[in-house]
Amino acid sequence: MRRSLTALLLCFQLLSIGFAQLPLPSPSPPQTKLESQKPSPSKIPERNDDLDVVKITTNLVQVDAVVTDRSGRRITDLRPDEVDMLEDGKSQKITNFSYINLESRLAEGTSPPPKADKNAPPLPPARIRLEQVRRTMALVVDDLGISFESAYQVRRTLKKFVDEQMQSDDLVAIIRTGAGVGALQQFTSDKRQLYAAIEKVKWNPTGRGGIAAFAPIQSNPLIRATGSELSQRETTGEDDLNQFREDIFAVGTLGALNYVVRGLRELPGRKSVVLFSEGFRLFSAGDQFGNARIIAALRHLTDLANRASVVIYSMDPRGLQPLGLTAADSVGNMSPTQVDQELSNRRNAFLDSQSGLDYLSQRTGGLTIKNNNDLLGGMKRIIADQEGYYLIGYRPDDSTFDRVNGRTKFHNISLKIKRTGKYNVRMRNGFYGVSDEGVTAITATPQMQIYRALMSPFGASGIHLRLTSLFANSAKRGSAMHSLLHVDARDIDFKEGPDGLCKAVIDILALAFGDNGQVIEQFSYTQTLQIPKQNLTKLMNNGFTYNMTFPIKKPGAYQLRTALRDHSSERVGSATQFIEVPDVKKNKLLLSGLLMKGVPIETYLKGTSMSTEEQNGNDISADALPNSSPAVRQFRTGMAMLYGFSIYNAQLDKVTGKPNLKTQVRVFRNGEQLFSGNELPYDPKDQLDLKRLTAGGGIQLGTAMSPGEYVLQIIVTDIAKEKPRVATQWMDFEIVK
Repeated sequence: MRRSLTALLLCFQLLSIGFAQLPLPSPSPPQTKLESQKPSPSKIPERNDDLDVVKITTNLVQVDAVVTDRSGRRITDLRPDEVDMLEDGKSQKITNFSYINLESRLAEGTSPPPKADKNAPPLPPARIRLEQVRRTMALVVDDLGISFESAYQVRRTLKKFVDEQMQSDDLVAIIRTGAGVGALQQFTSDKRQLYAAIEKVKWNPTGRGGIAAFAPIQSNPLIRATGSELSQRETTGEDDLNQFREDIFAVGTLGALNYVVRGLRELPGRKSVVLFSEGFRLFSAGDQFGNARIIAALRHLTDLANRASVVIYSMDPRGLQPLGLTAADSVGNMSPTQVDQELSNRRNAFLDSQSGLDYLSQRTGGLTIKNNNDLLGGMKRIIADQEGYYLIGYRPDDSTFDRVNGRTKFHNISLKIKRTGKYNVRMRNGFYGVSDEGVTAITATPQMQIYRALMSPFGASGIHLRLTSLFANSAKRGSAMHSLLHVDARDIDFKEGPDGLCKAVIDILALAFGDNGQVIEQFSYTQTLQIPKQNLTKLMNNGFTYNMTFPIKKPGAYQLRTALRDHSSERVGSATQFIEVPDVKKNKLLLSGLLMKGVPIETYLKGTSMSTEEQNGNDISADALPNSSPAVRQFRTGMAMLYGFSIYNAQLDKVTGKPNLKTQVRVFRNGEQLFSGNELPYDPKDQLDLKRLTAGGGIQLGTAMSPGEYVLQIIVTDIAKEKPRVATQWMDFEIVK
């Protein structure tokens, strides 16, 4: 992998790359404008949820609760005088009481979006901002603890959820407990990324799940023939080994959940985790105190989830199981007593395995979906359960946070409904007597700080980073992921030295993950930045950019994670991007990633290509337009927005021996199409490599475009043969004042 700090940093100009790599044909007037397209105002739904759903402080305990009637319908009109909050059985004085309504727009009566035309080019995904998020859901697949049969059902359920139930304002992650922290697990609203993660949900043969929900009963002729105590002891030893193995995998599952909850803790509002698992046992045969290893992990996880405002829902994908004899059982050599004992063991093991799932849900106010073959219906119940909740607070006694015999006490809380009728209440059932202020974090080393930022499902924002990753293919080097990491220099603490140079020391770490969660490429190093004082202001305005190239040996879904830490301020920033690398060898029509840059319209009308400008050292963006580079893509109205890309595997016309292609430009905002250009014929001119064509163009950004985020989409249609082929690519950009 090649890595380089932009050479222009030394002369304090912003790095500008790429259009020399993708030459642009000279544009032909008249220019395409967006003047006549009046953009729609941004539609941002109001968030009415409290930023801190759960609070446990010395002067306030605040929790959330869901109340339903006997039919499961939500109750939304309770008054404070109709409820009684209890802590350890004692009534508490309620200080705040409100109902938070998160009912989705679809549930409020708006019609669902029309089905997309399968023959039309796919729409680019709308980028969702934090203030637009209505539901944050982590769908955790315990591939360490599901059987071969369940893996298929889970994958099918996830696919249908994304197709039919996921909404545009949902932020979702699909995480596998056995895939490591490198799995495709960042939270996203991009269904392409979620589909890629779903494809990797498979049975893990090294986990604790077998082929089916339970192993078939097999007779043991050794025990039947001898009945010896030695054989009995050997069998017991094998059972103990299997139990230990299950316990280790169960703790691994809980550790993965712990990781997810810690990431969710940083987001505001009430979040949810849906765990697909065949469960784990809290109690073993003859152990009345339970499995200490698992119970300790569960207690730590549920307390962390409660303090992070995370509700855990559990779903057993085994569904309703026949716990009697099956065709797979071999009991011909067994006595009736032995058969009854084996069936009893099977039933007990099945029911015991669900105890861990029940514990997680009950302790965090969620639901357990079990003994039900309709997994998609279970997901609907879970989604419906998140439409609203009560937020209730009370003043705790001083003794709540007192230690008893040197130990922290667990306090049980419950809500009693005084209104006439029968109601069900689900809420967090307690907390340990430690205030949020008292939960002190262990001081992290510099290595831990940057690693946590890199591994978190969410980006750290101490240093503002912007990551752009693009797919490209060349005849010599094959496929590669080209990445631009732009750093906001204002977040770096530069200190002036006696030599007149302003210096800063930064750590950089970058990991490229494959779809199996394995690292395919990485680099890390410490760098000292030195800048003359008179040039510091320009650097602060422009920032600087790293250019990274990762070779990709096989097609698939990848993600790049980067983190940067400033030594002086200890601020950390991170960024992550998903990219799908197609298989060029399959001869499908494909497009590379889009490079975009803004230039003054006068420069573009002169017909001067960017490559010439850059070769002459005249980087326009370094002074007048510092953020219009391919790495940042912040443009002003009236500018010309140039774009470049490559076209792979275009078919050749039998008559002319040249490709016969048409290109089209579309612009979107908030998922709505604002502009659609005409289809224009593509002229390859004198290019030699007809398997890898370079293309580009430009449009003028109209003055009517309001500030905000937009998406540029390029559509290429191959009409060399009777059946047209279509390929598309898109890239986001921003209009600024």
